[in-house]
Amino acid sequence: MQLPIFQVDAFTDKTFGGNPAAVCPLEHWLPDYVMQKIAIENSVAETAFFIPLNDGFEIRWFTPEIEMDLCGHATLATAHVIARHLDPQLSSLKFHSRSGVLTVTVENELLTMDFPSRRPEPSDVPQIVLDAIQAKPVEILKSRDYVLVFKTEEIIRSMKPNQGILNQINLDPGGIVVTAKGDEVDFVSRFFTPQASIFEDPVTGSAHCSLIPYWSQKLEKKSMYALQLSSRVGKLHCKDLGERVLISGKAVTYLEGRVTI
Repeated sequence: MQLPIFQVDAFTDKTFGGNPAAVCPLEHWLPDYVMQKIAIENSVAETAFFIPLNDGFEIRWFTPEIEMDLCGHATLATAHVIARHLDPQLSSLKFHSRSGVLTVTVENELLTMDFPSRRPEPSDVPQIVLDAIQAKPVEILKSRDYVLVFKTEEIIRSMKPNQGILNQINLDPGGIVVTAKGDEVDFVSRFFTPQASIFEDPVTGSAHCSLIPYWSQKLEKKSMYALQLSSRVGKLHCKDLGERVLISGKAVTYLEGRVTI
């Protein structure tokens, strides 16, 4: 059996930037273990699979370890594949997912995702996380992910978490977001996932479901521009709508081919 496959760099306007995601269009669902093996073989942070429905598409996301309930950059990558390669006439895409209905609108080079808001709440965090981060946050919050807020962008840029320490805990399906007010943008962040094959996720759209409502309230702004400060750098246009958030970005096709299984 051969399956089409694309690899897309999401939340960037240039190849080798943003976050790479694999996208596999399907006519019908494969067994879960097969999709998991494809995700392992792809060895990128997320592989998205989708099938057509009467009113849109159904989408699922797999890391090399587990199936996720929500993934932003792989959804952006999937919308890019559909709008740029498979059906360029579509300007609005509807995805049915484990996190409900997700829509993506296409306007020139920009793709805008309508996602659920996941406002983080004050929380404690395991001491082992603070030991690994080696910096003291000014706030600790949690939604799906732990959100650790720091005083300056420079703290986020220079942070070097101890992966050996962090790998002693398992936060599946969540991770650890570190964030601060930006120097030249509204806010910055980075995202770490203990025990995952890719320790630092280059750009994490789903984490912004928590970052957007938090920073919207702190900055008293509805529309914001954010950077995820991984080595690949992610660029995200953000808007707080209350119960929903809008996350916009660009994407670039890196690879198009076929998988043989």
